[in-house]
Amino acid sequence: MLDLGMLNSKIDAFPGLNLTQVINLLPLFFLSTIRVGAFMLSSPFYGMHGIPLQVRVVISFILGLAVVSFTGLPSENLLNDLNFIFIVMVEIAVGLTAGLIVTIWFSSVALAGEKMATSCGLGYAAQIDPLAGGQTPVVSQTLNLFLIVLFITLDGHLLMLRVFFESYSILPIGSLPPPLVLIGAGIKAAGSMFIAASLIMLPVVGIILMINISAGIMTRSAPQLNLFSFVFPVTILGFFIILYFSTGTMALAFSDLIFSSIEALEDLMIGIGDG
Repeated sequence: MLDLGMLNSKIDAFPGLNLTQVINLLPLFFLSTIRVGAFMLSSPFYGMHGIPLQVRVVISFILGLAVVSFTGLPSENLLNDLNFIFIVMVEIAVGLTAGLIVTIWFSSVALAGEKMATSCGLGYAAQIDPLAGGQTPVVSQTLNLFLIVLFITLDGHLLMLRVFFESYSILPIGSLPPPLVLIGAGIKAAGSMFIAASLIMLPVVGIILMINISAGIMTRSAPQLNLFSFVFPVTILGFFIILYFSTGTMALAFSDLIFSSIEALEDLMIGIGDG
């Protein structure tokens, strides 16, 4: 006869075979991954539609393991709390807000590219952008790719995750962040987006304006030089020449934009901690 007590003692000797403990830990692990998963959906680079959904899910679970090793599992009392759904919604709100702040900062490049394309006559050269959900000028998409390359080159994606992980120490799972801090951070990021877009596009648009003024004076003195046969090609050619010579300066501006977005994320974490 097989001794069941001896068999159970041998099974308990292997922690990997204790399925009851694993089942009890899985909800706590999933609760730890909600905030970082929401951050993955709304943040730049990680939330790009070009990355398959399966890859993003795997990355979220891997980062969840990092969160558990960094802060430990949350308390089991959170699972029995009546406000469990509210806690989940708060975790989603914190992750989405943190990711959207960086995304809003990055949107200034797309806005600047759209205004550049419109001023030089390339506004019609647009294609479907899955990130924006509509048609976006090719100039904006090119500048966005340039920004993402710099973002990865400067290890901005790692700095962004490092700053975001601090939110678990400042605001543990189950705590309530100040709602006004989250709303104010989003509004401040939106205002900074327009300022950054204006600073990026102002030199290029200013030179294009001077080209248009010069072409207007020339067409006024020589009426046979009409708009479509002379001014339009000169403006487009001048725009590409300006972009070529301003690549280095624009790279410095984009790098400042990347670090400014990470600083805005840090300010959010400080505001949550002070609140």
